[in-house]
Amino acid sequence: MPIRIRIPISIPSPLVHIPVHHLSTPPHAIFFYTEVDVQAEEQAAYRNTSLRPGAAGKPVLLPSHLPAEAEAEAAMIGTSRLEFVFIQVCIIGLHYLAPLCLLYCTLIAGLYGLRYVVESPLPLIVELLAGAEALFFLLVYLPNRYYLQREAVHPPTPRREQRKQLFYLCNDNIANPEAYLQKWFLGAELKDIKRENLKEFLLWAFFNRGGPPGDDDEELEEYVGATEKLLGRPIEIGTGKAKCLRLTLDRVDMLHRSLLWYFCVGFVDFLTCLKLLYHGFHFHRTALSQFFTLFPFRPISLLTTHRSPAKHITYWHRPHTSPTKPLVVFIHGIGIGLYPYTNFLAQLNSMSGLETANHEEQVGIIAIEVMPVSFRITHAALAKSEMCSEIEQILMKHLTPGQKCVLVSHSYGSVVTTHLLHTPSTAALIGPVVLIDPVTVLLHLPDVAYNFVRRQPKKANEHQLYYFASMDMGVSHTLSRNFFWNQSVLWKQDLEGRRVTVSLSGRDLIVDTEAVGRYLSKDRVVANEHLTANEYAISNEHATTNEHADIIGNRGRVLIEFEGRLDLQDPIMSVRGGDCHGDKETRSCSENGSSELKLDREGWKSQPWRGTGTDIIWFKELDHAQVFDRHATRQKIIDAIFTYCNGE
Repeated sequence: MPIRIRIPISIPSPLVHIPVHHLSTPPHAIFFYTEVDVQAEEQAAYRNTSLRPGAAGKPVLLPSHLPAEAEAEAAMIGTSRLEFVFIQVCIIGLHYLAPLCLLYCTLIAGLYGLRYVVESPLPLIVELLAGAEALFFLLVYLPNRYYLQREAVHPPTPRREQRKQLFYLCNDNIANPEAYLQKWFLGAELKDIKRENLKEFLLWAFFNRGGPPGDDDEELEEYVGATEKLLGRPIEIGTGKAKCLRLTLDRVDMLHRSLLWYFCVGFVDFLTCLKLLYHGFHFHRTALSQFFTLFPFRPISLLTTHRSPAKHITYWHRPHTSPTKPLVVFIHGIGIGLYPYTNFLAQLNSMSGLETANHEEQVGIIAIEVMPVSFRITHAALAKSEMCSEIEQILMKHLTPGQKCVLVSHSYGSVVTTHLLHTPSTAALIGPVVLIDPVTVLLHLPDVAYNFVRRQPKKANEHQLYYFASMDMGVSHTLSRNFFWNQSVLWKQDLEGRRVTVSLSGRDLIVDTEAVGRYLSKDRVVANEHLTANEYAISNEHATTNEHADIIGNRGRVLIEFEGRLDLQDPIMSVRGGDCHGDKETRSCSENGSSELKLDREGWKSQPWRGTGTDIIWFKELDHAQVFDRHATRQKIIDAIFTYCNGE
């Protein structure tokens, strides 16, 4: 079977450059591609590293990196100086177009009046476009910027025993408490994080509110005491000058998008429609009365005859005919919609994916569209219950009684996946799960929130993420007013009893994938397993911190690494092949033990894919979302889906 190689077609003007990748997906540096079928050595290399079991059904070892020739295909912008200059030119051109048009129209109207429009030496179309950009800025962006600052509607405050369980579950998965606090407090010095500052953060994180502690002060004192024990030092009384990140209480930051930008988004959506229609997908629209609630408008909604049973959610569907196999449901991440995933969906729908010669055994695909995070002006992101209800309606329309689906999600899509798994009615419809660059595992760590909404960009790819994703009007509002971490965090026990594949990228600029991989892997640096939920559920809600410490003290505390540092809280630990010992301040390891410790910590990256329990596919050299850029990397994900669908 020939391999598809993408050939970039550049556009002369930087103003029409469209980054088309993902939260959570940093956009591409080049925005149009054509594809040609060629034979390549990569094809043979892929066949040697396939996930699909051999004749004996044995697992196949996955390489942790790709050949150099495959790396050259990557289209995501890098970190070179030239790329930095290029992305800055694109951002400046797109961002300042509207203010310049507004300034131009104001000066012309003030100096010459409307007669200048008739007598202007500039083409009429230029004058009209300048006026349209100015009006769009004044009548659309500015009102929305004000309107979207409304307070978030937080979910109900959990009961005290639920808060306590969640707090200690989080506390026991923090390897570097100093770095953890500093990042949640936006890089503040530890001396500036005092007792009242920490309470302010805890109120937001576990009580879903701001304001004074009030009647919750006793419980907060317990949590502060547990944090002091984790730090190994007391926290000073009073209020310091540190400010914490409280995503749903802080201001909604956004930057203007020009009318030209939305024209480009609409054009890319048109290309997406053409490609998905070509590959056998049908578009399911919402009611026609919803047509003007989405901008840019979608002509496909007026042309399709298929209707979504949901009020807000549209989707693309490939018909399912197999009576025995599960269908596949895909949920995309933050970005320009399904365009970055069209090659993935096409490949999934081909003979190298789920396509078969038997028309009675075709596996269907449903690609859900999440428009509030797709660079559109539309309704606010749906609440957890509403999102799950609408997706359940879609699944019930296409699933037969007793049938389940293989749920595949990328990046922000893992938030929706977590909600579906936490909701009993939808969880019952889900079989195996594939998580690609998930952002919800260990979501209590500050990396995702900080890197996406608060990190000041320095490198070229960080500027892409910041301007084209983080500062988009809809994306920013979704994350700042409709993204509640304690509803969306995914723990390992949430995946128990399911076949799960997790794809992680070694150079992910959003997620601490090293920590996530170690947490999910079966082999641990320390022998103790993750504490069960029952060990966290304290029947007596007045139990003291010491009682909690007794419960968990005999099993060890820290299971993950934070920012490249492994801090074990047990006073003494032993590692196979060498001795490590010491207290909180000092630790020493023999040279042999140190090397084997590293081997244990890194071993999960090269574990064979087995198709049972939780498997991890590690792409050492890839950044967030780059797994979708190449045929070989996409195929590894598709092989996992193929195995799940065929019950192998």
